[in-house]
Amino acid sequence: MAGHWRTKTRFVILYFPQVHRPHVGNVSDEYIPENNPMNNRQPHFVIAIVIFLSSVAAVAGTCNTIEASDEENFVALFDGKSLAGWEGNLKIFRVEDHAIVAGSNDKRVANNEFLCTKKEFGDFELRLKAKLTGQGKNAGIQFRSKRIPNHHEVIGYQCDMGISGAKHVIWGALYDESRRRTFLAEGDQKKLTAALKTDDWNDFIIRCEGRRIQIWLNGYQTVDYKEAEDIARTGVIALQIHGGKPAVASYKDILIKELPAKK
Repeated sequence: MAGHWRTKTRFVILYFPQVHRPHVGNVSDEYIPENNPMNNRQPHFVIAIVIFLSSVAAVAGTCNTIEASDEENFVALFDGKSLAGWEGNLKIFRVEDHAIVAGSNDKRVANNEFLCTKKEFGDFELRLKAKLTGQGKNAGIQFRSKRIPNHHEVIGYQCDMGISGAKHVIWGALYDESRRRTFLAEGDQKKLTAALKTDDWNDFIIRCEGRRIQIWLNGYQTVDYKEAEDIARTGVIALQIHGGKPAVASYKDILIKELPAKK
């Protein structure tokens, strides 16, 4: 999983004859050849060197990488073949190649559309992959959200996807959809650009614990936000395709782990 560190440790025993003195450091600068006149003894020392072989899935060069978390107790919100457990406009949302897909590369999207879970969630960690292609530069992942009655919109927090204006990257930004209608927090533009995989699958992690909301994009932490207002802390998860220019938003590998409720 993107952003998690996994380390394997192996022990290698190396035997060096004619060492002037044992040193727990750089072995190469302490090794003295056998024929060196400085040697007046012939002991053999065993030097144990611990070699760490690490497989790092985080983005190189970023300082805010995700903390490792328990991978157990995650459940799939999407079975890869049907929209069971979800509700929304089935003329817009469909399943293709084990992903939930919405929109079109050659037709405008009439208005914002959302595919919502039938179940509500409070404190949780959500993991998924998302991709956005086409002329339209906006989509997103809603959470702690609710449908507006008799309307295509929802209200609640959104992990945004796309470009605002000419080139402002809003992937991984926290937006308040249909409520305060503003960005609450977003990542550093330079680091976002380095982390983002344009027209490709991007890994998201969204973690909600009480008033605290954290978001990671491909291992880079874009948001660490604490809500100051009295805002609902439960609601549905929803996948968005934004109204406007032709675009296709795709989502897959959607997993969630519910967490103990925090104040």
